[in-house]
Amino acid sequence: MKNLLARIFPRLDRYIISKFIGTYIYSIILIISISIVFDFNENLNKFATYHAPWTAIVFDYYANFVPYFANLFSPLFVFIAVIFFTSKLAGNSEIIAMLSAGASFKRLLRPYMFSAAIIAAVNFYLGAYVIPHGNVVRLNFETQYKNKRRVTSASNVQLQVAPNVIAYLQQYDNTTRRGYGFSLDHFEDKKLVSHMTANVIQYDTISDSRYHWKALNYKIRTLKGLREKIQTGTEIDTMIMMEPMDLIFNTDQQETFTSPELKRYISKQQERGSQNVIQYEVEYHKRIATSFASFILTLIGASLSARKRKGGMGLSLGIGLALSFSYILLQTISATFAINAGMPALLAAWIPNMIFAVIAYFCYRLAPD
Repeated sequence: MKNLLARIFPRLDRYIISKFIGTYIYSIILIISISIVFDFNENLNKFATYHAPWTAIVFDYYANFVPYFANLFSPLFVFIAVIFFTSKLAGNSEIIAMLSAGASFKRLLRPYMFSAAIIAAVNFYLGAYVIPHGNVVRLNFETQYKNKRRVTSASNVQLQVAPNVIAYLQQYDNTTRRGYGFSLDHFEDKKLVSHMTANVIQYDTISDSRYHWKALNYKIRTLKGLREKIQTGTEIDTMIMMEPMDLIFNTDQQETFTSPELKRYISKQQERGSQNVIQYEVEYHKRIATSFASFILTLIGASLSARKRKGGMGLSLGIGLALSFSYILLQTISATFAINAGMPALLAAWIPNMIFAVIAYFCYRLAPD
């Protein structure tokens, strides 16, 4: 097994991979630790005011704060890690020795790209499947102990819950999962064939399946030609193809969905003709694009810092920080354009990668050979 690994990853590759991954983890620990100190200092008064227990602060808030922000700023950590340890290798003339021994710069990039692939895969898995569940806990903590206002009610909600079926709610309270002034209209060939009203509808949170609602003080009118059938009652269990998440929209709600949940939610809302899905589409595509950015930023960082400079790593680190913050800023700007200016979500998510891929190409051309 060791001989197989040695053939696949020679000592040079193992050396660079260990330096890359080690520096990446070290930069995360260092910067996130500083962020925790500043965040705790800023929110200490709120924690005390709202009597947040220490267990909730540690396990509900900061245990989910760390992976969320580590994954969010992963491009920054990748850039810092590559520039830091590559500049150090160049300063010690190790890269010159590698190139003099016959290894091309292209060959040196192989362990860099392998390390970037590991980081990209981990980032995507965490961002798509793990962190969204933690975000639910973290955002609930912020709502309860940091007084971060979240939308818990909606009024005059109208949506298409199925083809030719329109639901309307005069008022909905997400805290109790209860709606008031409900009506459900079913059309065939643009003609109303069924009209249901209920004073109150209650979502069944303990049901084994989705879309279970209980209608209280209901009335159902069934129309067939000139005939009309009326059914009334105090309570009825019914299936209505809508859920509480369809009725309440928060600015950070998309961060609480896993990627499969995001995809299903987007498809469902598009089938209903809803226009309020652009931020969900941006989030879905951004998770893939941000993971792929590890390759681009690794190439830029390695190309910039592989040449030995008189000033040491200071200049390379400064350029790297400027570029990494520019990438994060460009992500924010393109997402804003998608949400507010109608830019396609896929294009908005990938524009930073496209621009930085061009920068990576020119940096690679200028790298030592």
